[in-house]
Amino acid sequence: MAPIAVGDTIPDGILSYLDNDNNVQTICIHSLAANKKVILFAVPGAFTPTCSLKHVPDFIDGAEEFKRKGVDELICISVNDPYVMNAWAKTYQDNKHVKFLADGSAKYSNALGVELDLSEGGLGARSKRFALLIENLKVKVANIESGAEFTISGAEKILKAL
Repeated sequence: MAPIAVGDTIPDGILSYLDNDNNVQTICIHSLAANKKVILFAVPGAFTPTCSLKHVPDFIDGAEEFKRKGVDELICISVNDPYVMNAWAKTYQDNKHVKFLADGSAKYSNALGVELDLSEGGLGARSKRFALLIENLKVKVANIESGAEFTISGAEKILKAL
């Protein structure tokens, strides 16, 4: 399957998170993105070095600038379970705007065409690192990395596109 591209409508899909009582909840991506400007970015794995030290912190640090430029939602997804995503989100105590959602079975990553097989490294099915600018469910910018690289999907590149 070809990866999601500029002009495409994002597929709907169900992602999960923990509510305040630590119960697993699900949410449809279309309900988060309909009639909104959204940044959807993905990382290969929670708690991994590049993801934890660079990719996510840059979006958290740039959140106010994204908001000033009209972005309604900043959403980070990873092929991890909602418990891991919740624990990871808690490590960013200054985060006020980035939502952490789990794509536990990689179904949404597959629907986007951004699956990444890291089985040889013991990580199994994952998502490529990417950042999408979405306006009312349509992809306006699609910065999708090759393999596990980190060159075009950072916050700075998406901010320049706004």
